[in-house]
Amino acid sequence: MAGAWRKTLIYLGLVEDDEPDEYGYEDEPAPEPAPRSISRSPEPRPARRDAVVRTIPTPPSARFHLVSPAAFNDAQEIGDKYREGFSVIMNLAGASPDIARRLVDFASGLAYGLAGSMQQVADRVFLLTPRGVQVSAEERRRFLEERGFFNQA
Repeated sequence: MAGAWRKTLIYLGLVEDDEPDEYGYEDEPAPEPAPRSISRSPEPRPARRDAVVRTIPTPPSARFHLVSPAAFNDAQEIGDKYREGFSVIMNLAGASPDIARRLVDFASGLAYGLAGSMQQVADRVFLLTPRGVQVSAEERRRFLEERGFFNQA
């Protein structure tokens, strides 16, 4: 136990080691520091990095466009506005059931193809949202109430 205690004291620098190390070498004395000259050049300072402040990107705000198609030819307006980044509200209340079915198929393919989303927000009313655009429930409710729709879905 005395050997472990002595090694601990040596390790901590409290006692000098009189014995040569395990390889038979004795510790060499530390070299004396070189004398410093009086005309010393200033030490180089670490490079200063200017702080860069960047704003946190906010998701684009929702811009709405209302379309009430009566024929399938109105699908072009839906596609054009959707590609421009508008959230499209498609009101199919005035369309025949066959035209409404074709437009829903077109709109769901459009939303899927451009990585957006489509959801029903009222009876025969659909919301197409482009990729990266978040429409809060409050925005959607306010827009629909302004247009006379009520959330029935």
